[in-house]
Amino acid sequence: MIHHSNENYLLDDANSPDLNRKLLGLISQDFVKVADHLKEAAYQIKKRGFSAYPLFIVSKTPTEIGTLLFGAGELENEWTYKASFLEEFVERGLIGEDSIEYFKENYRDSEEYCCVFAINNDFAGFIYIPFPED
Repeated sequence: MIHHSNENYLLDDANSPDLNRKLLGLISQDFVKVADHLKEAAYQIKKRGFSAYPLFIVSKTPTEIGTLLFGAGELENEWTYKASFLEEFVERGLIGEDSIEYFKENYRDSEEYCCVFAINNDFAGFIYIPFPED
């Protein structure tokens, strides 16, 4: 994980090969079960003006971040999915003011990729998962 300009700012080099292999392997099979719903949620977050930077928290442990979309088991999924966006992460101090532009520069098109904040045991960080093609 890379911390941009201050160790208290939570950003990483999204999709670093070592990290992604492990996390994508853990999340991928589950992700395809909810991908269409997440894509629609990202669209609604943008359309309703909440944020131009929707993201989703994916975890197996309870977290206070985001708004619950699907609890584990609701759609035959193992992970819990919550909706959020850049501004909530800034408000909570998970992304520092000095790192907002860095986040925006690295953010991928939400119509093609799902921005995921994965929480798994001791790891927490951003990854981008491509939405399945129709």
